[in-house]
Amino acid sequence: MKLSIHHTTRYRYARPVILQPHRLTLRPRSSHDMAVLASSISCSPAAQMEWTQDVFGNLIATATFAEATDQLIIVSELHLDQSAAAWPVFRTDPAVHSFPFTYSPDDAAALGALSVPDYPDPQGELANWARAFVRGEQTDTLSLLKDLNAGVLGAISYRVRDEEGTQAPRETLALGSGSCRDIAALFIDAARRLGFGARAVSGYLFDPQALAGDPGSTHAWAEVYLPGAGWIAFDPTHRRVGGDNLIPVAVARSNRQIMPVIGGYLGAPDDFSGMDVSVEILAEE
Repeated sequence: MKLSIHHTTRYRYARPVILQPHRLTLRPRSSHDMAVLASSISCSPAAQMEWTQDVFGNLIATATFAEATDQLIIVSELHLDQSAAAWPVFRTDPAVHSFPFTYSPDDAAALGALSVPDYPDPQGELANWARAFVRGEQTDTLSLLKDLNAGVLGAISYRVRDEEGTQAPRETLALGSGSCRDIAALFIDAARRLGFGARAVSGYLFDPQALAGDPGSTHAWAEVYLPGAGWIAFDPTHRRVGGDNLIPVAVARSNRQIMPVIGGYLGAPDDFSGMDVSVEILAEE
């Protein structure tokens, strides 16, 4: 399935400000089930772009601006061929068919901090909540992860949240609601407390059944590493497993490391007057 993505981020200021360098995580890498056919990033005012890869291998553009402005517009254009299966079959190594299991020394060393919870849990609430999904001393590993993925929405209601940042998982559980990034963070923390290597993913969600007024959106989900199958996508916001209709842009230990745009300006706090983001994802003929 070939897709085109048009992603515009617009910042508005009450008066011209000096823009500091902005970190743009907007360009995905090709993989076995997604080919990047073309990509471009443009800024207004014009910016000098320097490209690097971060510690996770994500493609990062640093935009540097030379002139003051009362508006910053960042436009990302992508053309992709996404071929993830709608009903994938995950062929894991026999050693990890049953939970609990132990990663090999090499895998454990490589996963490192991706197996360590990112948030404190002094009273063990998150650990107890996660263990409630374990059915018996030995259980099917994929079934456990699928139950956890589906069970998050049993405790949490999805809501649009415009505030920056990610809620701590204990806060999400206490509130009973959260955005897609909050829900993904809860799933990741729970999976890590069960001993899994898990990472955060940022990108886009394409809904082929969406109405014309809702053509696409940025999205956050999770991936869990199982030897043999590799990194498996879990989208607890939609109770889905596998990468169908998901377009990953970046992966990291936590959501805060893969925000699409990070940057600031020199000026007074009230110089900032607002921002808006629009995403259009279309299937190409």
